[in-house]
Amino acid sequence: MISKGCEQCAMGGKMVLFVYGYCDQRDCFYCPLGENRKNVTDVYANERKVESDADVIEEAKRMDALGSSITGGEPQEALDKTCRYISLLKDEFGEDHHIHLYTGITGGRENMRRLAEAGLDEIRFHPPLELWGDMHGTEWEDILYIAREEGLTPAFEIPGIRAEQEFLDFLDEGAAEFCNINEFEMSDGNYRRMQEKGYELQDGHMSAVDGSKEAILDEMGDHERVYFCTSVFKDAAQHRNRLKRMARNLRRPFDEVTDDGTLVYGKTYTPAERFIELGVPDEFYSIKSNHVEVAWWLLEEMIEDGDVDDGEIVEQYPTYDGTVVERTPLA
Repeated sequence: MISKGCEQCAMGGKMVLFVYGYCDQRDCFYCPLGENRKNVTDVYANERKVESDADVIEEAKRMDALGSSITGGEPQEALDKTCRYISLLKDEFGEDHHIHLYTGITGGRENMRRLAEAGLDEIRFHPPLELWGDMHGTEWEDILYIAREEGLTPAFEIPGIRAEQEFLDFLDEGAAEFCNINEFEMSDGNYRRMQEKGYELQDGHMSAVDGSKEAILDEMGDHERVYFCTSVFKDAAQHRNRLKRMARNLRRPFDEVTDDGTLVYGKTYTPAERFIELGVPDEFYSIKSNHVEVAWWLLEEMIEDGDVDDGEIVEQYPTYDGTVVERTPLA
């Protein structure tokens, strides 16, 4: 089974809203947060550092977002801010803008009530690893029913460290709606700690950890409400589709959108007057403060014909920071 939030994520339609970098409850050795996100109060909408509410709305519009995912750190530890952003998104985009939240604490009924009143649709719990198998009869069982009573869809989202029957039991008992299992991964933020615990990368993989996937799929993968999200899928589908969505939304008439979701165009420091002299149609170029951006194929032709001396083909991400992937000189 795949939830509505996951469907939107697979389509590249979920904006990731990072609201708070602290997590005071525990220090998980597998926490993937990098140094720029850990123990900060900054807010990020996708890659964009948020300076105002308008930034959040603009970033969602840049990618034509279908919904948003709220993450951290621990969003429930900054509940006022978390609820404000949920309400902001719902007020701007309406009830169909699906919002889910990741949390590593139970929070209690008051938190569930406030999140539901703000407009949250779905809450995904990540219980501490040391409690897996012993959650029945604890606050972790109670919170699933409380969340549902308050109008939220309760679910689990856990790292694929090992198989655990108790998560299937919660699904069969009707306590949780679904369980997402993310392939266990190493990142810049957790690599050293993971190695100290004896974990290694799979051969030929950039992030997937060796050894856990097969056992989990064998023991849990047949359940209709369990979804195993691979690291390859997250990169090849979720992330790439979000880039494509953004690129299609932002592209100028002369930009080319690649299969990877990047934008390709030409760049030259030739004076803009030269383009006017040559009668280049306006839709094929854009004048910047100290250069001209132009259809890459047209710039190639102009250089071959001797109309322009030099330039380059630029490939960049359509993200707010506009990271350049590659520059190819033309002369």
